[in-house]
Amino acid sequence: MTLRALLALSSLALVTACGNGQGDMRLYPLQGPIAMQSPATMIPVKSEDDTDTSGTISFRLPKPDKTRCTGTWTSVVPKVTSRERGLSLTLRDTGGKFKNASEDVGGINSGEIYAVCTDGTRVQGTFIMGSGTQSGTGSATDSRGNSYKLLF
Repeated sequence: MTLRALLALSSLALVTACGNGQGDMRLYPLQGPIAMQSPATMIPVKSEDDTDTSGTISFRLPKPDKTRCTGTWTSVVPKVTSRERGLSLTLRDTGGKFKNASEDVGGINSGEIYAVCTDGTRVQGTFIMGSGTQSGTGSATDSRGNSYKLLF
């Protein structure tokens, strides 16, 4: 399998995992008022892909307010930059050879989510996911004193 094919599969997996619009991201309250009120609460996060590496999210915090939150998810795919310089004395390629290239690298991709709710609450978090996978894990906090486990 070529590097280009691996890159395409990694990008597709990233979009599928984060941006499939099916609400596959979930926030699980671990500490704070929401966890104390209902420890088994699961908050589905609807995600949509705007590009291969970022998109929009929306969700509602649970009762009593049922505050609507909207924001962004984004991820970073590591890149390797290479430069090639050389001197060629052949008739076909007389002179020098210069090449700059940038390629995505497989492995662990990191990302962030950030959302603002209608009541002014801010939710922010980080996650990691493997290249070529459709799942990830992370954590988030909000300005109300809640902390969450983020899974997708």
